[in-house]
Amino acid sequence: MNGQFLVLSKGKQYTAAKSLTKTTQLHALAITSGLLCPHLRSDLSVSYANCGHIGNARKLFDEMPQPTLFSHNMMLRMYTKNGFYLETLNLFVEMVNLGKCMADNYTYPFVFKAIGEEKLVDFGGVVHGRVLTGGFERDSFVMNSLLTMYMNCRKKEEGGKVFDSMWKPNVVSWNSMISGYFKNGCAEEALGIFNKMADDEVEMDCATVVSVLPVCGFLKELQVGRRVYELVKKNGWGKEIVVRNALIDMFAKCGSMEEAMLVFDSMVEKDVVTWTSLINVYILNGDVRAALRLCFLMVLEGVRPNSVTLASLLSACGESKNLMDGRCLHGWAIRQKLESDVMVETSLIDMYAKCNNFELSFQVFKRTSKKKTVPWNAILAGCIHNRLGNEAIKFFKEMLMEGVKPDDATLKSFLPAYAIHADLQQARNMHSYLIKSGLLSNSEIATAVVDIYSKCCSLESAHKIFNGIPNENKDIYLWSVIIACYGAHGHGEIAVSLFKEMVRAGVKPNEVTFTSVLHACSHSGLVDEGLDLFKFMLRNHQISPQVDHYTCIVDLLGRSGRPAEAYDIIRTMPFAPSHAVWGALLGACVIHENVELGEIAAKWLFELEPENTGNYVLMAKIYSAVGRWKDAENMRRIINEIGLQKAPAHSLIQACQL
Repeated sequence: MNGQFLVLSKGKQYTAAKSLTKTTQLHALAITSGLLCPHLRSDLSVSYANCGHIGNARKLFDEMPQPTLFSHNMMLRMYTKNGFYLETLNLFVEMVNLGKCMADNYTYPFVFKAIGEEKLVDFGGVVHGRVLTGGFERDSFVMNSLLTMYMNCRKKEEGGKVFDSMWKPNVVSWNSMISGYFKNGCAEEALGIFNKMADDEVEMDCATVVSVLPVCGFLKELQVGRRVYELVKKNGWGKEIVVRNALIDMFAKCGSMEEAMLVFDSMVEKDVVTWTSLINVYILNGDVRAALRLCFLMVLEGVRPNSVTLASLLSACGESKNLMDGRCLHGWAIRQKLESDVMVETSLIDMYAKCNNFELSFQVFKRTSKKKTVPWNAILAGCIHNRLGNEAIKFFKEMLMEGVKPDDATLKSFLPAYAIHADLQQARNMHSYLIKSGLLSNSEIATAVVDIYSKCCSLESAHKIFNGIPNENKDIYLWSVIIACYGAHGHGEIAVSLFKEMVRAGVKPNEVTFTSVLHACSHSGLVDEGLDLFKFMLRNHQISPQVDHYTCIVDLLGRSGRPAEAYDIIRTMPFAPSHAVWGALLGACVIHENVELGEIAAKWLFELEPENTGNYVLMAKIYSAVGRWKDAENMRRIINEIGLQKAPAHSLIQACQL
């Protein structure tokens, strides 16, 4: 009896101590001495759970004849803490179905955390109902976790309703609303919640400023950010490194590098987040060399870059096509044993692909576990970047066979493969898959499918999908794609009609939309409509015409036999005309045999793209058309002298079994 009492008392001590070694020794002693009673099983299970030893904790838990609520909660805590969210929910369901324990205010936060991470909002609604029937609507701990769950499930409206129904929202509730709205892409609303919090004189804490500073940075609200900084200084929160890191990030994103550096230089302690924040700022400003130098200085200061630091630098190397530094970072990652981190793996795949070295990208991908979605998304995006449509389709099929579930990002990365390949049958197969998967309701995915059918010359299918989307869900991207679809196939009148319908629907056109509709007018000979739309763009939408818009107008006037007016437009451009603009004029001069303007356009083109044989060929064609055979021969001689070769044309046919 004394021995059992001693073992039980030791069990209580080791539960509090969180020592895996001592817990294992006690467990062995209890087994060998025959003292493993239900109470000790419970204590040992809790102790193993506290130590994160999931296998032993669950085994002992399952051996208990009647696990207590405390034991259930400790198991739920263990699963949630270690990222086993589905196991958390399974245990909760098991606990409720057995009916031996009633969930308390300690149970629900773990359950809501797991639901939010798994995005199981329907199940969350069921548990929400149990919270209300259980009388927990006045428990701020439970209600705050419920609010966070809805925000993580991207249901900000439901989260807002929970907040409004709370008996007395505390500072955690307000902070959850700010961060939740920001994570859901509603930065303006998040800032409005912070301002209301200040107006209502709710007492703020460190978490409040850490929540609102990223919002200020995103919106470039420097003055609000400075007010928050004054609040930090007034309350002495500047001692917290997480606050200083957020301040550096905010000042830098607002373009005030001087203030960001003042905060950085004043910090006695700088952790990896501090350095990474500043590195990201330089990357954001396009200064990759400065970011790499800062990383080197960080190492000299004794701070080891983590996977986030490396991922940021690799991404920057990819965007700038800096293969040499990207490979150096890869070597460093291997030496630091970080190459197996999924974030680093994904960044390496992406970096090599963007540097147009798909072979190295594939080599990195082959060494991944292939069990996570993110590396698959990266290799699919890499295929698209390198115009490898067939390879992307093969990878996607392999992904499905490996049992990896595609997400929205997968499809956004992968669907352009069908537009590259332009295989109508393949496109229809993918369309069927999207319908069966219930993914076609996503407007971005629907937009991609409309574009695919357009590239496959199936306008009827493209318009059918367009019509199947409710008007309130038709965003500017979808409208732009369907307008471009008709314009590319010579149906300018329909494209202009759709543009007008879009404006009537209250959707504001952007630069891409105007490019699409102007291009449609150009290729359909709708001169007056095109010029009217160009004036409408300037007058009604205050959009500064870009090079693509000028190219379309020059092409429009040139094709219609008005090259002199096209040249006048070029001379009034507020920036230097690009090769595309001069190319449009030269093309018009070929059609209308205008030597004088053709020579002007060709002169600029020979300077801007000296290796483009097409420009020399077109000029030779103009000379031949007007009988200037010596000049035409001279153009051909120039091509031979500088060693240029005309790129061979190619065509694609789709063979179907009849």
